[in-house]
Amino acid sequence: MSQNRRHHQILELIQQKGFVSIDELVDHFQVTPQTIRRDLNQLASENHIRRHHGGAGVESSTVNASYQSRKIMNLAAKERIAQELVRMIPDGASLFINIGTTTETIAKALLNHRDLKVVTNNIHVASILSSKEDFTVIIAAGEVRHRDGGIIGEATCDFISQFQMDYGIIGISGISKDGSLLDFDYREVKVAQAIIEHSRSVILAVDHSKFGRSAMVKQGNISQISHLYTDSQPPEEIVEILHNNDISMHIV
Repeated sequence: MSQNRRHHQILELIQQKGFVSIDELVDHFQVTPQTIRRDLNQLASENHIRRHHGGAGVESSTVNASYQSRKIMNLAAKERIAQELVRMIPDGASLFINIGTTTETIAKALLNHRDLKVVTNNIHVASILSSKEDFTVIIAAGEVRHRDGGIIGEATCDFISQFQMDYGIIGISGISKDGSLLDFDYREVKVAQAIIEHSRSVILAVDHSKFGRSAMVKQGNISQISHLYTDSQPPEEIVEILHNNDISMHIV
């Protein structure tokens, strides 16, 4: 198969699935991983796709990748971030946990804790944590977003605003170089803003793929957080913002 034809088929697969791994593409085309990596790097340099560790996904500022695709994107990094992050959460703490596959990974890592009080607008997080008899899990009111189990809307914001929690654990779709926190759904963004406002300490958990990623709705700025957990050194501009605002950076 010619390179041009392979590139065309790769683009079709990514559009269909939202994300494809290198292993999937190797099996599909029966070529070496090195060949696929070169293909993906070239397509990414031409702004046809967005390159991720272990694969590639759609490049869009208006539509996020599918929930199932995001669950496997950079999963090992998310698990490392989760294991390190939960070490700073003491038993008996109260916390918000928002929408996202990273926060769902963090919820799984919290299962070894005791006596947590959790408010979440993520159905999957609530399901994970409800298995612990000593946890108090409160799920927010609002509209359930069918594609990923997120709960959003004005009712959700009002519900969140009734609480003042020790920690707010949030994920995000993208972070621009000026520190803007970006997402795809303005209703989700409003809920995240409420979580930030009503948390004594805000913890942002992001893998390296979120730095420089585009999304059309501005949630706020990274200067509003207390701690950043990530798996690689952020861009220099982000590091400077963190330093200027005395924000703790944890690289796992």
